[in-house]
Amino acid sequence: HQEGDGSTRRRAVPHHPQLTSARLTIVGTGIRFGAQTTPEATATIERADEVLYLVADGPTALWVESLNSSARSLIGIYERGRSEGAPRSEIYDAMVDEILATLRRVDHLCVVFYGHPGVFVSPSHDAIERARAEGFEAHMLPGISAEDCLFADLGIDPGEQGCQSYEATRFITHPRAVDTSTPLILWQIGAIGRPATVEGPPPRRMIEILVSSLRRFYPTDHQVTVYEASPYVINPPTIRTVRLDALPDIEIEILSTLLVPASTAADPDPAMISRIEEAAAS
Repeated sequence: HQEGDGSTRRRAVPHHPQLTSARLTIVGTGIRFGAQTTPEATATIERADEVLYLVADGPTALWVESLNSSARSLIGIYERGRSEGAPRSEIYDAMVDEILATLRRVDHLCVVFYGHPGVFVSPSHDAIERARAEGFEAHMLPGISAEDCLFADLGIDPGEQGCQSYEATRFITHPRAVDTSTPLILWQIGAIGRPATVEGPPPRRMIEILVSSLRRFYPTDHQVTVYEASPYVINPPTIRTVRLDALPDIEIEILSTLLVPASTAADPDPAMISRIEEAAAS
């Protein structure tokens, strides 16, 4: 996954005043560990009493362990749940249970997630809510996300045309108006309609469903880009641009993100422009 696996399940947790000096800090490695990990996150990993982590690959895990000898992975909870066929909500709850159990016996716990710890990572949000509900200090440090990499690698400036960003399955299953004058980002197109534990390329029919959904707004020959951020400095990102109707013909991975550029221009509002000019001149 580029960040988490797209789960948006959240549960309400009551908030109580802080009752203890122990604290939880959740950080991200950035997409390229080390190179994109902020100095603040690195220092937090190094200084914590204990470190838990869930990252995307072995080198990142070794790097986290090199920063703090107490570091241990949460991957065993994920793998055990997957082998037992547990719903991903139960797997995430088990991770949060382990985070809270560890927090209760240390002064400072750091939990490390891949990428930005708040993007497609529901356990991070749930852990903070539960920690605060128990009276612990808990906060999150931002990390460099796949979206940040996409903006840089594809030359997208959301300040110019704006930006729409949706998880791909939810975009299809929860229809909404699309502004075709603004770039559209669809995350995890390789995981459309599939459980988080499913690996490998998606069935062609899933991409065909995505194309059918997009054709309500864009012409079939509209150029779209399949993007995958590179987790390693020595490797370039994957960037493939094709016609919308050719999208099912190319290889899609679980990590793939789709950028759909604007196909129309936004019309200015002369009346509002005049109001702004008059206000500026007064």
